[in-house]
Amino acid sequence: MRYHAARDPATITQSVMTAEPAAPSSDPPSPCIGVCVLNPHTQLCDGCYRTLNEIAAWWDYTPDQKREVLAQTEARLARILEGVFFD
Repeated sequence: MRYHAARDPATITQSVMTAEPAAPSSDPPSPCIGVCVLNPHTQLCDGCYRTLNEIAAWWDYTPDQKREVLAQTEARLARILEGVFFD
């Protein structure tokens, strides 16, 4: 005998699988968007604009350190878009 579960879409909860551990609510989320390629010119990830060291240490950072990295990634992206990253 085989068991068949009801497949009522109204009662099925979707779950999302991630490779990241659940972060405490005070922790900023990882900026990773799944485009994990280090640019040879900038030495930054093309997806999140973090350095390899920042990516590797993300889960060891305090929430304040994570916020600092996020601020740095925003500044990096702005400089890249302005064309002055290498100035």
